[in-house]
Amino acid sequence: MKSIFVTGGAGFIGSHTCLLLLEKGYIVFILDSFTNSCKKSITKITTTLKEKGIEPKGKIHLIEGDIKNPGDIEKVFQLSLKLEQNIESVIHFGGLKSVYDSVINPFIYWDNNVNGTINLLKIMFKYNCKNIVFSSSATVYKAPSHKLLSENDICEPINPYGNTKLTIERILNDLYKSEPSQWKIASLRYFNPVGAHESAFIGENLLGKPDNIYPRITQVAIGKIKEIKIFGSDWDTPDGTAIRDYIHVMDVAEGHIAVLEYLLKEKPQILTLNLGTGKGTSVLELIQKFEQVNNVKVPFRFDKRRPGDKGFIVADNSLAKSILNWIPKRNIDDICRDGWNWQLKNPDGY
Repeated sequence: MKSIFVTGGAGFIGSHTCLLLLEKGYIVFILDSFTNSCKKSITKITTTLKEKGIEPKGKIHLIEGDIKNPGDIEKVFQLSLKLEQNIESVIHFGGLKSVYDSVINPFIYWDNNVNGTINLLKIMFKYNCKNIVFSSSATVYKAPSHKLLSENDICEPINPYGNTKLTIERILNDLYKSEPSQWKIASLRYFNPVGAHESAFIGENLLGKPDNIYPRITQVAIGKIKEIKIFGSDWDTPDGTAIRDYIHVMDVAEGHIAVLEYLLKEKPQILTLNLGTGKGTSVLELIQKFEQVNNVKVPFRFDKRRPGDKGFIVADNSLAKSILNWIPKRNIDDICRDGWNWQLKNPDGY
């Protein structure tokens, strides 16, 4: 069985991806600091598979630690050697992810996301592990209006979070150029991952006030928040609200498996790929669809635009589809239903 190291594997996208890795028979070494995740998500992964009648083929080794500490990263590689399960690849989710917090605390974001990644890459190099899938973001784009964003479009982040993601992509590019016959690298630019696993055993475990629209919708629907604020009703869109590309978290997880398996079988290379649906949904449409699918009310009010916001951010996903033979299988109805089921069964998270 292949062994893989997953940083941030207890988080939202990480836990859903680890579930698929376990199902496919990978030995998974997870390093997580639990800064914005929960240990219970790991036990829930096994529960989810058993509820589906699937006996996990692989195994999870969970190590609590921080990518800011090189010693914690090295412990993972040492454990894999001790168990004679040498790590072949890394999926790098570990990092801080709040756009708002990054503006307030830029040093913390640069230290955690960029320096933490440099620590990871140094230890990978030491142990001759040269396959990595990096969790990047659509926040790297300049995002011109009303055009699907392709991987070759201008990258010009407007916040520290996006800056850290683009900086890491550039570090990875430099690393590849230093040894182009050795490294296999993919950076995946997510758009808006939302929803939850269909079983409702794992989902987005909110710690603190949610930043993004979808978890705010579920929190309002269940009564934890009074109403949704819609930032801007005068965008150049059909209903005046901003349009985004909402992609089901399981489609994102499947994208990671697809790119990992592609890298493992192909020659050394570096890839940058969008993970999105290619379809835009306005904030107002998302709220209305959520109400319709789940037969609930989601009160909202309009507020002024937020500085730096864009009216239209939607992926051109044709490159990922052509290279990986991957397509998003789930739609907005699935997102609304699965996310609401998770919220109902886990009103206080894990």
